[in-house]
Amino acid sequence: MKDQKVKYDCYRGCEVVRKGNGEISINYDQSCCKRATFNWLDGITTESCRDLFEVRFKNTRKAIYRNDSNQILKVGDIVVVEATNGHDVGIITLDGAVVGRQLLRNNIDIKTYEFKRIYRKAKILDIERWQEAIAREHKTMIRSRQIAADLNLDMKIGDVEFQGDGTKATFYYIADERVDFRQLIKDFAEEFRIRIEMKQIGARQEAGLIGGIGVCGRALCCSCYMANFLSITTQTARCQDLSLNPQKLAGQCGKLKCCINYEADTYADAHSKLPEVKEPLMFDNGPAYLVKTDVLQGVLWFSFDKGNMVNMFPLSADEVFEIQEINKKGKSASQNQKKESEEEHQFISAVGDDSIYRFDERGKSRKKRKHKRKGNDRKEV
Repeated sequence: MKDQKVKYDCYRGCEVVRKGNGEISINYDQSCCKRATFNWLDGITTESCRDLFEVRFKNTRKAIYRNDSNQILKVGDIVVVEATNGHDVGIITLDGAVVGRQLLRNNIDIKTYEFKRIYRKAKILDIERWQEAIAREHKTMIRSRQIAADLNLDMKIGDVEFQGDGTKATFYYIADERVDFRQLIKDFAEEFRIRIEMKQIGARQEAGLIGGIGVCGRALCCSCYMANFLSITTQTARCQDLSLNPQKLAGQCGKLKCCINYEADTYADAHSKLPEVKEPLMFDNGPAYLVKTDVLQGVLWFSFDKGNMVNMFPLSADEVFEIQEINKKGKSASQNQKKESEEEHQFISAVGDDSIYRFDERGKSRKKRKHKRKGNDRKEV
């Protein structure tokens, strides 16, 4: 064990173990694998998906391949698969009936789709060549950024992925406008001596490739399970009464957080059941202005002081509808209805709970009590 060198490849979710005699072994670990899928149909096989396997490559790139050679394969095996030019090396991460569920999720028809093939299990030479290509990725990315900067191209190269046989590299980049790659590809080919493929991605996809920890303390959703990114607007944040602060609403990609969309439908449905208050409600002792709204509970808070949150009183959505009907007839609502609603709903203010001195004051009071007790004990003596 002392002679072994262990290196964890978090980009591919595997552990690389180099033994003292030079042998290398790859152990797949799903715990730190981006967009990993839990096999909740483990042990269940279907005839249509018997020869289909999910093969994972770098970061979030994975695809379904067919085992035409009828080899005995299992999850965690390193396999050599078909590529557009040459071959690639990946790790089998799913098999069995759950592969069929993944195909349905991606709208792929098993009968008509042409799956690429799995050639064989990776041999020692294949794995060594694969690891050599992986070792070149970081240096290639740094050098490619320097070349793009020298050409004054308005783009950002976020990641580089080498093919398993080391003959091709895919450069993932971000650009707001169209970029002329003619000179760039020539420089890349002369510098790296490989085939070049440029692939444009968005800011959200870059965050999924790189990964990270969000403000919630968990791994980024785009690197865990999200494959399709929906458009997010500030109107979605307004619907949930969120503060329109760019620093709080923006994620690590610089765009609006994807989690803003999670509860948007719930808030939109709750808003549809609330009354539209454009004018103040008329009571016997004057007009009441809308101050705040509890969307999910369906409670609206009003105050007789316009723009002031003093002496607020709550009204449910049904009560507001009733008062609006009374006001349409030119009449004012009575105070009895307001009092009944105040007993049902109570507004709890959190003002002062965030004071950093609240614990110090308690500590001082305890110290005073201790001093008093010591003084009483001395008097008794």
